[in-house]
Amino acid sequence: MSSEHMQIGEVATRTELSLRTIRHYEDTGLVIPSARSQGGFRLYTESDVARLMVIRRMKPLGFTLDEMRSLLEATDRLDTGAELPPEEHQELLDRIRGFEQAAQQRVEDLRTQLTRAEEFAAALGERLARPPAP
Repeated sequence: MSSEHMQIGEVATRTELSLRTIRHYEDTGLVIPSARSQGGFRLYTESDVARLMVIRRMKPLGFTLDEMRSLLEATDRLDTGAELPPEEHQELLDRIRGFEQAAQQRVEDLRTQLTRAEEFAAALGERLARPPAP
């Protein structure tokens, strides 16, 4: 195994994803190990880890597997280095822009939820701090 490749356990540690989750993402085609060892173990590269990190960041924002796939396909296509027709290049950028806008909105929604949760926790704390009624 070259120093460029990592086994799934190291990838799981680096990405803070479980082995099961990484295998699930492989089964759904979101990430494919770059190689296999002679013993058949999955081998990953830094590029695979970066891909898993994109997925990991999308998940708490509620993006579906299909949405993750759509974004990854767009970024993969742009990252090939091949010259794309201007219309396709623009469509891919628009797709990524749409994901960026959706992510910003979801982050804002989560901030609102967090503020409400903090207010609720503070109200409970205040209630517990009150002296008992006579």
